[in-house]
Amino acid sequence: MNKSRLEAFSDGVLAIIITIMVLELKIPEGHEWSDLRTLWPKFLAYAISFIYVGIYWNNHHHMMHTVRRVNGTILWANLHLLFWLSLFPFVSGWAGESHFAANPMTSYGFVALMCGAAYTLLVVAIVRADPQNNLLEQATGGASDRKGILSVAAYVIATVSPFFGQAGVILSGVMLIGVALMWLIPDKRIERILEQAEIRRTKN
Repeated sequence: MNKSRLEAFSDGVLAIIITIMVLELKIPEGHEWSDLRTLWPKFLAYAISFIYVGIYWNNHHHMMHTVRRVNGTILWANLHLLFWLSLFPFVSGWAGESHFAANPMTSYGFVALMCGAAYTLLVVAIVRADPQNNLLEQATGGASDRKGILSVAAYVIATVSPFFGQAGVILSGVMLIGVALMWLIPDKRIERILEQAEIRRTKN
């Protein structure tokens, strides 16, 4: 099965998600700079969510370069990832509207956690689909993927900590921003594996 349609569909959905998020930024009624101050929670939530969606798009793009064959399981795993990503506009808007209250932050952390889990399931589906996709397993390191394990741990903390008062809400935000910063640079492991594979093909 050709992977180009999967990539095109995913790119389109991610573009729509970002569009929906920016449309949630309502224009202020006034025309002074001071009128923008009330929008800072919404803009901050939008900026963080934009970075998250951008990170997933970037890593998805790199990941698909390792894929040689696509099957139905991969298509459904990809849709599962897109489902959770499509909830970012909702939790982002709720967090910003509530000035980062506890329940919205818990919801945001849970959606981020499920996005991470869905991405991991997609990786597993790709690796199991065909031996030709083994480059991805080499790049991610399988169960020893420390970066992925740290991300999941941070998401769990971000989901649970808001139940413990304002300090927990702040910790939740710190965890979410920390994970975003950790993944901001595209995954170089995939690039290195692809370069090594290209060198081997050239030598042969």
